[in-house]
Amino acid sequence: MLLNFTQTGSGAHVILIHGLFGSLDNLNIVAKALAEHFTVTNVDLRNHGSSFHDAVMDYPTMASDVIALMDHLKIEQAHIVGHSMGGKVAMQMAMLAEQKVARLAILDIAPVAYHSRHDSIIAGLKAVADALAHKKIQNRNEADKIMAQYIEELGVRQFLLKSLAKNEQSELAWRFNLPAICENYSKITANINATHSCLCDTLFIKGNNSDYILPEHKDAITQCFSNAKAKVIHGAGHWLHAEKPQSVNRSIIDFLQL
Repeated sequence: MLLNFTQTGSGAHVILIHGLFGSLDNLNIVAKALAEHFTVTNVDLRNHGSSFHDAVMDYPTMASDVIALMDHLKIEQAHIVGHSMGGKVAMQMAMLAEQKVARLAILDIAPVAYHSRHDSIIAGLKAVADALAHKKIQNRNEADKIMAQYIEELGVRQFLLKSLAKNEQSELAWRFNLPAICENYSKITANINATHSCLCDTLFIKGNNSDYILPEHKDAITQCFSNAKAKVIHGAGHWLHAEKPQSVNRSIIDFLQL
């Protein structure tokens, strides 16, 4: 099965990969800017957006999905841009098929294992799913009231609620495969399968208010990507591309056009 995708622009190929609980819509602001210079393929990862649902979900498998889409689209090589979980998928692609990767731009994630950061989010998502199953809510506003009991940040709730939509039965449901994500969560927070040091030019872009990339991660980064460099976006956190889109987009474009 192939991933759902959109394709815009013209020129050298760039593939965009979103993060956990997201969809290709999350990176549209990046896609629009890049499409002025490149052919941009924006993907929904498995168990997300409009892509297929499957019980298996780990980085080698998700990376292989994107590589299979490249093969289907006859893209021999592309720049890969990934945010958060999508950044790890991008890094895993370089480990599996380095010859297909021109340059890597990784948004606010490192090749390390992370502790659980989504306990309250998952609890809120499950509470909404339970309310939907018992037909206790009928719209996003009612879902938001439930989620607010678990997730304080309005922006996080608004991001998640973008994935609450009518399904084929015209019933409100999460577009992402919540059971599969929960079952595989330990594999999502785990590190990539780092088999060697990749030589492709790599840029790690960090929001200075985020703790996803820390000084102690430098060794892990350079061991996996010997030609890596870093860029810090000031005034931004983990959602740097949404908070500082012009700075992030310019950083990506300048790097890919070197």
